[in-house]
Amino acid sequence: MTKAQWVVDASHSEVGFSVRHLMIAKVKGTFHTFDASIAADPNDLTSADIAFTIELSSVDTRNGDRDAHLKSADFFDTEQFPALSFKATAISKKGEGEYIVSGDVSLHGVTRSESFDVTFEGTSRDPWGNTKAGFSATGAIKRSDYGLTYNAALETGGVMIGDEVKITLEIEALQQA
Repeated sequence: MTKAQWVVDASHSEVGFSVRHLMIAKVKGTFHTFDASIAADPNDLTSADIAFTIELSSVDTRNGDRDAHLKSADFFDTEQFPALSFKATAISKKGEGEYIVSGDVSLHGVTRSESFDVTFEGTSRDPWGNTKAGFSATGAIKRSDYGLTYNAALETGGVMIGDEVKITLEIEALQQA
């Protein structure tokens, strides 16, 4: 198969994250608005062109006050920095359908190289004859690397919010004609 253009089917996709809270639990959330530009042969992603954008104001942790705080200047500062973007710069095969996708993450005015584990889940045709491909991705970033340092010390030791943010993506993409 040659490279084809793919678009994210947002109704069948999810961008999630989790971060430690109070050193004892994890807070999870999602972003509802995201998009990607993908040119790829899903059977061999090593030559794919991938760019991904997340609208940070679409954050949802199931707590309106926390979401408002995340959008504020203490965290994302969505008025000044409305999006997180990712552009793949290198893709290497780890195993059958498994890849390491490295690229530039831009967040909060900082761009850094990060790597994510990506699994090609396969292709299928939907009942209307459209070709779909599934991808799962996992990785982690340090929020302090992007200037996101808001925190509070705990009287029992440690901090209120962990530095590592785990990221998960479940993407269903639609092949363009």
